[in-house]
Amino acid sequence: MRIWGKLIGAGIGFLMGRWFGALLGAYLGHRLFDRRPRTNPFFHTTFAVMGHLAKSSGRVTEQDIALASALMDQIGLTGRARTAAQQAYRQGKASDYPLQAQLRLLASGLRFRRDLARMFLEIQVQAALVDGELTVKERQLLTLIAKELGFDEGELARIIRMWHGERAGQRAGMSDKDACEILGVSETDDLRTIKRAYRRLMAQHHPDKLASQGLPPEMASVARQKSQDIQNAWERLRASRG
Repeated sequence: MRIWGKLIGAGIGFLMGRWFGALLGAYLGHRLFDRRPRTNPFFHTTFAVMGHLAKSSGRVTEQDIALASALMDQIGLTGRARTAAQQAYRQGKASDYPLQAQLRLLASGLRFRRDLARMFLEIQVQAALVDGELTVKERQLLTLIAKELGFDEGELARIIRMWHGERAGQRAGMSDKDACEILGVSETDDLRTIKRAYRRLMAQHHPDKLASQGLPPEMASVARQKSQDIQNAWERLRASRG
């Protein structure tokens, strides 16, 4: 019970819910975990890097373990697949874990699937922020992860801000600040600038576009939910600016 109390306090209920958990679960269940999960690069590296991030602060906390377990539950890992995920997590905690080499291996398989590469980065951002804070070491590791997957500092910063905005919006109701973080704009930006950012994000997360990149039909509804979050942020800012 003590673990879950901290879990709720850290907002992991939202972290593992809605579009993130559903999107990840649908994709991994449909495309990845049904084929030799113990050796699948995406499967293995997801949990190994989560373990590496958790250990980077010095010790793995109850919140870190609860998050990894919640992710395993969310995507329905049982039996050998769950054991493989736990083993990957432990391997990632090792001081000699070859992080950069593993990221490059993963990146080679995601070369033409930028949406999945972004999903991987988002998972690691959310894992690093499980306690609501980002240490210097965690930031350095996230920067490396982003770089190896082809994302620059600006994109990483946008993902971090988007996560902060969505998390805060779910806890206390969306504010203008939350909406700006979701859309990646400044509170001082004019409506035209905000609209451009909104349209860019909607195009990036459009279910039909994702489907053309290999998104299974089962994921269409959760892709629409992500689009709805973006839509809500836009409508909030449009209304507040009259």
